[in-house]
Amino acid sequence: MVAKIWNVGALFLSISLACDVRAQATYFDGGAEGVQSFQQDKGAWRRQDEKRLEILQAVKDSIGSAALANITGAEQVFCYQVASRPHNYSGYTINGMVITGFCGVVAKPLQETIKTEFFANPDNIDFINSEKCIIKPKLMIRWIRGVDFTDMLISAPCYSYSIFYGGKVKTFNFKPGAEIVDTMVEAFQNLSVDFVSPALLNQLLPIGVPQTKEQKEVIKQQSGPIRKWEQQSQPVLQQKKSGGWNNLKFGK
Repeated sequence: MVAKIWNVGALFLSISLACDVRAQATYFDGGAEGVQSFQQDKGAWRRQDEKRLEILQAVKDSIGSAALANITGAEQVFCYQVASRPHNYSGYTINGMVITGFCGVVAKPLQETIKTEFFANPDNIDFINSEKCIIKPKLMIRWIRGVDFTDMLISAPCYSYSIFYGGKVKTFNFKPGAEIVDTMVEAFQNLSVDFVSPALLNQLLPIGVPQTKEQKEVIKQQSGPIRKWEQQSQPVLQQKKSGGWNNLKFGK
């Protein structure tokens, strides 16, 4: 009986996540220039004390107050699609991983859903058991507060999420919440667009998507592909390394 209740709950959650993500598709509608996702309701600034989020103590102890402050008090949140870094890759990276696309500015409702399910729901995290699998990077969520930020790597099908802050990484076993990860990855996949260096586009924010006609012209003048690894005709064998994020251990 308990399993049935969880399955129904997971179904509703999946639908909610997919709807929240699809709602951001207007960002890429080809309409007026500029970042449409920054538009908010007039009352969006008001605190909602009745919905105060209670972060799990084990998560607090693991990632630290500074990293957590960027997540709970984020002023902007960006989503990037990421993949393992191929040998001799020289394109854009984030935390040592290849940026394969930009999947949008995460809207406030979806931010709250992610914070609730990944940081405040004990049913989604296994703090005891470690998964014996290699992390497969799918999404990188960057929580920005002022000039500081915390990165959150979401992996599948080795279901986990890792928090990057201050040169340290902490990984959590998210296998109980696998359905949530699958829903997010699938939904964001449809929103992704090519990522370009914000510095190249003279953008102050790390969006990496051409917003004006001038920026689009800059992209046309690029001599090489944005994602150089796509030109590789043969896969390059990589030597196993003893360190790095691919060998992160799960834990508190």
